[in-house]
Amino acid sequence: MSSFDNVELQPRVGAAELESQAGNGSTGKADYGFTCATAVTEDTRAGNDAVQEKWNYPRRNIYKTGAAFWAFIVMGANDGAYGALIPYLQEYYHVSYAVTSVLFLSPFIGYTLAALLNNVIHMRFGQRGIAFAAPLSKILAYVVLCVHPPYPVIVVFIMFAGFGNGLEDSAWNAWVGPMEHSNEVLGFLHGFYGLGALLAPLIATSMITKASLPWYTFYYIMVGAAVIEFCTSFSAFYASTGEVHRASNPLTDAKKDSPLQEALFTKPAARVTWLVAFFLCAYVGTEVAVGGWVVTFMLRVRGGAPFPSGITATGFWLGITVGRVVLGFVTGRIGEKLAISIYLSLAIVCHLCFWLIPSFNASAVFVAFVGFWLAPLFPGAIVAATGLLPKHLHVTAIGFAAAIGGGGAAIFPFAVGAIAQKAGVSVLMPFALGLLIVDLALWLALPRQKSRRGTLASKTSKKEIELRRMMEDRKYTI
Repeated sequence: MSSFDNVELQPRVGAAELESQAGNGSTGKADYGFTCATAVTEDTRAGNDAVQEKWNYPRRNIYKTGAAFWAFIVMGANDGAYGALIPYLQEYYHVSYAVTSVLFLSPFIGYTLAALLNNVIHMRFGQRGIAFAAPLSKILAYVVLCVHPPYPVIVVFIMFAGFGNGLEDSAWNAWVGPMEHSNEVLGFLHGFYGLGALLAPLIATSMITKASLPWYTFYYIMVGAAVIEFCTSFSAFYASTGEVHRASNPLTDAKKDSPLQEALFTKPAARVTWLVAFFLCAYVGTEVAVGGWVVTFMLRVRGGAPFPSGITATGFWLGITVGRVVLGFVTGRIGEKLAISIYLSLAIVCHLCFWLIPSFNASAVFVAFVGFWLAPLFPGAIVAATGLLPKHLHVTAIGFAAAIGGGGAAIFPFAVGAIAQKAGVSVLMPFALGLLIVDLALWLALPRQKSRRGTLASKTSKKEIELRRMMEDRKYTI
């Protein structure tokens, strides 16, 4: 893969006109283009000038990281609200478990579209395109929910929220994954997801049970949050155009396959992509199934009151939030392979206690611990994938894996609801246990990763980072 290690500044005719077309207020001064005097490979780049991007280097990454954190808060609030709202949706629309479960299927369509379009958007519009399209998709979905239309209309428009979440899920994970101290940064990123998922059921439950407001008033808040997300994300990533993305993710002419074909059908990348995809499918399916049905389980099986039962969902997402922040500092020190294996084993033990101890209080405690031990799985899988895959496949492979994970978030909670229609919501317990065991098997099948501190996949030339910084300042064009 060629890089930008030998860079010369040379005048280029017409650059001022191109800059003017870009809308940056060109003054007509001479512009310069970069030419590579020598094509340098990754192997020759592995010297002292190979560094990793950081959350605060270049400095504009601080604002970008903050915008990504807020986007994940909104994403978590979107997913976390379902569990608290399901009983009231059933009552409002007079629908069964099976019909209510269709809500989990709709976002999967959006996630699938996001996986197919993610690389195209990056190549053409860059991260700016993601920061524009994703929040607008969610604003559209939440505005429709605010007017509480007929149930089939809700199912259709939830798809747009899934599309926005799918774009951001893959884009910001792929951006943070190769950074220095990525376990910690991803831990905070997904911790903010957990924070959103923690606050959403608490706010929704309080609005419905304490303030006697209808369920759809919760989405008034979501519209405001998504509007803030649009403003912060679009301004933070405005300079991250398709041109910048193409320059920092070059492909050699020898690559005849598209990135998606290479990620899915060319070994060894295909093995990593599919294993991580199915791992996330089972993990996200478990997370959303437990988070989405735990309130109903505590109401119907454990006999809890409405407000305490709603708070158990908050406890579950609190466990996820704390676990992602705290365990993120542990995972990188003992290695993703060993750490995730231990976390999954402990999650299985806590889930068995949640299932087999027939006490409301015990169940509330152990479901929080299930969330705590599940918390680092998604960030750990992203770090492993970015370490095992070449840089130019990060966006495509992680986008595909996130879409398959979205499939788990749709199919498995739907399956729980469909089976619960006949067997009762207690079916959640063995169902989630089976998914956790499958997850452990898939993780053990993933290739062992070399130390990230020495991997070329996670490092970038200092000149490449500086080049991208100058391009984002729109002082130069490639």
